[in-house]
Amino acid sequence: MSTSTVPRRRGPRRAVSEAKILDAALRLLDQGGPVAASVRRIAAEVGVAPNAIYTYFPDKAAVLRALAERLLGGVDHDVFADPEQHWGVRVEALALELRATLTAHPGAVGLLVGGPLDGPSSMALNERLLQLFADAGLGPAAAAQASYLLMVYVFGSVSREVAGVHEGGPLPPEPERAAARRAELSTVPVDRFPLTAAAAVTMAGSTSTEQYLWGLRRILVGLSAVAGPDGDDGSSGAVAR
Repeated sequence: MSTSTVPRRRGPRRAVSEAKILDAALRLLDQGGPVAASVRRIAAEVGVAPNAIYTYFPDKAAVLRALAERLLGGVDHDVFADPEQHWGVRVEALALELRATLTAHPGAVGLLVGGPLDGPSSMALNERLLQLFADAGLGPAAAAQASYLLMVYVFGSVSREVAGVHEGGPLPPEPERAAARRAELSTVPVDRFPLTAAAAVTMAGSTSTEQYLWGLRRILVGLSAVAGPDGDDGSSGAVAR
């Protein structure tokens, strides 16, 4: 038999991959927050020795940066990526999907708020935002300012929303969070803080989807005022409200 027909012996299959490592890191973040996602615990979750993790990532910080990249890379699609949609509709779609992604993983929110957003997915997302705002009629400087404003609003709102989840774990449903907040506000002395007491019901929903959209749409209305004619025609419900 010639050597060309001898079947080649396969090498050992890798026991781990970047995707499995990031899956494990996200599970640990969901369960116990950033402290829980150590290299040793990630390795145990995957079922390998810690040295296997270092084959792919030099340290824990690199794992968490890659995880932040994955989370951001997962929102750059559908309505937001559709140039046929009105720019306000596209921005609102992105903001809602970012919120949904992050509130599903409260332990990962700090990765985006506290870390540098300079990876390929982050840069691609920012590039698309800049182009979107440019298409809306904003100049280069205003587009950059609008992009920054939007991300600060999204990350700030979500950070406030998950602030009570200190050690990881799922975020309680909105009705439960609102009920807990109403219970807190019910103890406010009416004689000392009458306006706060009167606004208790509204304030109890401060981390609701309704409040999130209210603030987002006020931002979009403001941006439409400095955008070009196509961004100021009131044709989008997201901008006109």
